[in-house]
Amino acid sequence: MMQDVWTQFGPTIAAIMFTWTMYQNYFPHELRGHIRKYTNKLVSYFYPYMHITFYELETEGWFEQSKAYVKIERYLSKNSSTQAKRLKANAEKNGESLVLTMDDHKEIIDEYKGEKVWWISSQKPANRQTISLYREDEKRYFKLKFHKKNRDLITNSYLKYVLDEGKAISVKERQRKLYTNNKGDGDGGGYRYRGGRMWSGVVFEHPSTFDTLAMDPKKKQELIDDLESFSKSKDYYAKIGKAWKRGFLIYGPPGMGKSSMIAAMANLLKYDIYDLELTSVKDNTELRKLLIDTTGKSTIVIEDIDCSLDLTGQREKNKKKKEDKDKNEEDAVKEKMKKGGEEKEKQSEVTLSGLLNFIDGLWSAIGGERLIIFTTNYVEKLDPALIRRGRMDKHIVLSYCCFESFKVLAHNYLDVVESHVHFPEIRRLLEETNTTPADIAENLMPKSSKENADTCLERLIKALEIAKEEAKLKAEEEEKAKVAEKDNGATEEVKNADSVNEKENGDAISKG
Repeated sequence: MMQDVWTQFGPTIAAIMFTWTMYQNYFPHELRGHIRKYTNKLVSYFYPYMHITFYELETEGWFEQSKAYVKIERYLSKNSSTQAKRLKANAEKNGESLVLTMDDHKEIIDEYKGEKVWWISSQKPANRQTISLYREDEKRYFKLKFHKKNRDLITNSYLKYVLDEGKAISVKERQRKLYTNNKGDGDGGGYRYRGGRMWSGVVFEHPSTFDTLAMDPKKKQELIDDLESFSKSKDYYAKIGKAWKRGFLIYGPPGMGKSSMIAAMANLLKYDIYDLELTSVKDNTELRKLLIDTTGKSTIVIEDIDCSLDLTGQREKNKKKKEDKDKNEEDAVKEKMKKGGEEKEKQSEVTLSGLLNFIDGLWSAIGGERLIIFTTNYVEKLDPALIRRGRMDKHIVLSYCCFESFKVLAHNYLDVVESHVHFPEIRRLLEETNTTPADIAENLMPKSSKENADTCLERLIKALEIAKEEAKLKAEEEEKAKVAEKDNGATEEVKNADSVNEKENGDAISKG
């Protein structure tokens, strides 16, 4: 029976192969295009499904990886591990985690609002006759297949759902980074950056959290509520017409825990940190480019901004600076001519105006969901325009360690939860001295395995007593210095008066 079947179909198969060979060899390419066009129309008339293709590489922007492709890959990874029989492992950029997705030419089924869709992973054959500098031949893609009747559901709802879910998975699983800006090479008339990157990053692993932060509990909870409310307020910021960002000014004496607070804020919201070193930025244009190169869900930090550049009280100094500039302009020109251009000026030209535009100008809305944090030890040195509300929305003052903050440190370092026999004495001493959390923490930290909570607390009490005595001696010395200065001033006034009297007597005698 099988032989009879082959006998009947043999001529038919031979005829098809002959026709295909004639088509390939003798039909002109122009005619093939028309035939293919109308054949596809005929097939599409009866074929009930539609396809959308998502390529891995974008043709714009030097063939960068498509963000949509990455999000879809993340979304499909949760279904691939259960449905696909062959998986493909892709390493993250940091090389420390893997993303599992279906292998090429595999298919998985997804369901959305009761309708089935099919995702196919595939790859076009590489063109080996050409050499590609930008990986043109690597045409991996995902193909989405769905029924024609669900076109509006897929294009208007499902694709947005897939991209949002993929982004959420990426944010949840990603390793957060700590970035610093690279110093550009100014040779050749423009700044070039190492490896073509404006930022260099490492994995952010700072352990600071609000649970370990030595801070007044009420102020701590207020800050936590502020941050959590901000992270959920995308629609609200769009409604009121403001960029989705928030500025924080953190100030106080050294050793108060400003850097630890920044790390705790980033850990709470799971944001990256961009540590901006202003002295490495050429000018306002480079500062703007650095802002553009950051991502959303990030914290931009400028620590010790009063020391970064001459941006403090700049408007009040403009007149004097202009006079000095006019006075020394001729000398400066002569000096540059003398050097003959051998040494180029590479100092930063970032201005107060450029920094203000960086904080809340038109470009500040790029990226969205961003914190901008300034820290300083001397807030009075900063220009009021830099720290006004709307730029630095919330001002956080970190003061000396109080008893409530001390209890947090005692719990963190010594596991003392409620109270201790030494707590009343420590409370009294903290009220009489100005001690930073850093000094408290250093005395609470056990220095050997033999030390326990009693030993560390006794050491802290001694340190606080010494600090109290030193502060008292310093105050007495300052008072003596003031009295001596006052006496010296009075003596000088008497001498000046005697000199005036002697001069007047001498003039009178001369006239006589």
